[in-house]
Amino acid sequence: MARPLYVWDYLQEYENEREDILDAVDTVFRSGQLVLGRAVRDFEADFASYHGVSHCVGVDNGTNAIVLALQALGVGPGDEVITVSNTAAPTVVAIDATGATPVFVDVHEDTYLMDVGQVEAAVTERTRCLLPVHLYGQCVDMEPLREIADRHDLVILEDCAQAHAARHHGRIAGSMGEAAAFSFYPTKVLGTYGDGGATITSDPQVDAALRQLRYYGMKERYYVERTPGHNSRLDEVHAEILRRKLTRLDGYVAARRAVAARYAEALAGTDVVVPAVAPGNEHSYYVYVVRHPRRDDIIEALKAHGVSLNISYPWPVHTMSGFAKLGYRTGSLPVTEAAAKEIFSLPMYPSLTESDQTMVVESLLKVLAAL
Repeated sequence: MARPLYVWDYLQEYENEREDILDAVDTVFRSGQLVLGRAVRDFEADFASYHGVSHCVGVDNGTNAIVLALQALGVGPGDEVITVSNTAAPTVVAIDATGATPVFVDVHEDTYLMDVGQVEAAVTERTRCLLPVHLYGQCVDMEPLREIADRHDLVILEDCAQAHAARHHGRIAGSMGEAAAFSFYPTKVLGTYGDGGATITSDPQVDAALRQLRYYGMKERYYVERTPGHNSRLDEVHAEILRRKLTRLDGYVAARRAVAARYAEALAGTDVVVPAVAPGNEHSYYVYVVRHPRRDDIIEALKAHGVSLNISYPWPVHTMSGFAKLGYRTGSLPVTEAAAKEIFSLPMYPSLTESDQTMVVESLLKVLAAL
C-alpha cells in the first residue's frame, strides 16, 4: 500500500536540499562554536535585512519569541493584550505566560483574520498591546489597527508564525509593528529541522531587552541584570540551516502559490469554500484552509483514499478548559466558533507534486459526489 499523503511532508524537500543541509550541519560542528556563535549572528543579520528592520534576535521557538517580545515591550501582569481566538494556542499561551490577560475579538468570515473593526471597543485602561495574528499566510488589515494603537498609545506585536514573506499593500509581514514574532517549526514556510524562533524590531531598546531576556537576563556572563530571564537561544545548527534556506524562501512561496492556484481552479464550481485573499494582501499559503459544512465526514472519507488532512483549528482558544478562567462563554465569538466546525486544510507544501495534488483533488471530488 502506498504511503498516505499528509497535509504536510518534508521528505522530498530534504532530498532536494540534502547536500546543503548536511553541509550546514558540518560547517557548524567544525566551527568550534555551538551556542550563540557566527551562524546565529549571520542569520539574525540576514533575517532582519530581509524584512527591512534593524534587529533580529533568534530564540528557541515561536512561543518564546512572543513571550520575550511582550516582556521587552513592557507587557506584564495587570496588562491586557487584544488578539483573536482563531489561532494556534501558543499565541495565547505566550500572553498568559507573561501574566497579562488575553482579550479576544472575532474574525472575518471570509479570511478568518482579526476583525479590526471590533478592536477599539475592546480597548480598556488596562490594554497595553495589540497582537494581530497574520493567519494561514496572509496579513491582518494593519492601517486601521495602527491608527487605533496610536490613538490609545498602544504597542503592536505581530504574530508572523504563519506568514513568512506575506505582504500587505507592499509591506512585508513583521515590518508594521513595534516588534514581530516568528516560528521556524518544521512545517512553517521557513522552517528548520526542529524548533526555532525569532523576534524582529527596529527599536534598539527592544532589541537590547530581547538579548538579555533570552540569556537569563544577563548582559555579561554570570551577572543577571534583569528579570525574568530565560534560557531561550536559537541553536547554531538551526540558524545555519535557516540562513541557507532564507535564500530559497521566495522560491518556496512561489511554489506554494502555484499549488494554491491549482486548487482554486480544480475546486471552482464545488461547494467547498476556498481561501479568500483580503484586499492588498499577497498570500504566502502556509496552509490551504477550505470550508464545508460536512467537514468531518469529508476528512473521514478521504482516509480511505490515502489522504490524511488536518484542521486549523478545531477548538477556538476561548473554548478550551485551560482558558476557562477568562470567562468567555460559547457564543461569545460566533464567527470564530462557526468556522471551527467547518474549516480544514488540504495538503500544502512546496514539494507537493502536481500528480499528488491531482490525486487529492480527484479523491475530494469523489467524496463530495457521494455525500
